[in-house]
Amino acid sequence: MRLFDSHNRHIHKLRLSLLDACNLRCIYCMPQNPQFLNQNELLSRQDIKSLSSILVNLGIDEIRLTGGEPTMRSDFMDIVKDLSLLELKKLAFTTNGLFLKQHLPKLKKTECRNINFSLDSLNEKGFFNMTGSRDFQKVLQAILMTKELGFNVKINTVLMKNMNHHEIKDFVEFSGKYGIEVRFLELMRIGPARNRFEELFISADKIIDTLKNISTLMPIQLPVDSTSFNFKLNNKANIGIIASESKPFCGGCSRLRLSATGKIRPCLMMNQGFSLKNKSTDEIKKILLKTMALKPVDRIYEVLQPMNQIGG
Repeated sequence: MRLFDSHNRHIHKLRLSLLDACNLRCIYCMPQNPQFLNQNELLSRQDIKSLSSILVNLGIDEIRLTGGEPTMRSDFMDIVKDLSLLELKKLAFTTNGLFLKQHLPKLKKTECRNINFSLDSLNEKGFFNMTGSRDFQKVLQAILMTKELGFNVKINTVLMKNMNHHEIKDFVEFSGKYGIEVRFLELMRIGPARNRFEELFISADKIIDTLKNISTLMPIQLPVDSTSFNFKLNNKANIGIIASESKPFCGGCSRLRLSATGKIRPCLMMNQGFSLKNKSTDEIKKILLKTMALKPVDRIYEVLQPMNQIGG
């Protein structure tokens, strides 16, 4: 089965949030005093296994686990093993890397081959200013170890004025040296980031201008529903840009989002959605059709809910 919405977009990717809790306090993601869900409010391992199986049978063929920080769940590896049994084209997750090293040997034995790291600075001071953590070296070691073990590794970097925009060249050099794709993200009007958006926002065009001063940019062909547009640089760096604000890609969006509590949502920027918990396959199919009907074609201006509660 293949899922198409009313605008003939092929909906086949799922962002599945395992929890809203995180061990970092990134300034664009977390409110100052976050209140996390109780464990009994989260989807159980069995819930995730059952719902994912149904959604795959209905047409989902790519799943990315998100959070909060997904590796904070004590049953994280069990969930990955469960999902590895499904007929997926791609199984992936996004992490800050702090707890990852302990999981890597077991992850090698699963079908999860794609790991994205959230990393907003390549030095200890910048990392602390962005995250409130002094564990930069731990994260860097996890990234390099993951690459060495043969995983497909990407780094997501939210660029912000007067915070880390001066590190663009450093990330370009890092990408070329280690063969790791780096994607620069525009800051989005989500949760706490709304209050400092005008102060911190850097557009994709300004990022491109900076890159052109560093190197010749050679465009890389990507699928129509890719969130990034990418360039190969002279030093063999692979640099992507996710321009959610200035060059939104809503028209080609192929994603649905399942919250940590079991609510299926049509869009990162929409609170609307429907619970899938304790629903039959037929009920879930009807809910998917209703959810897809809500998917916007144009960019929604902002959303009040913090990113950690939505699922990054």
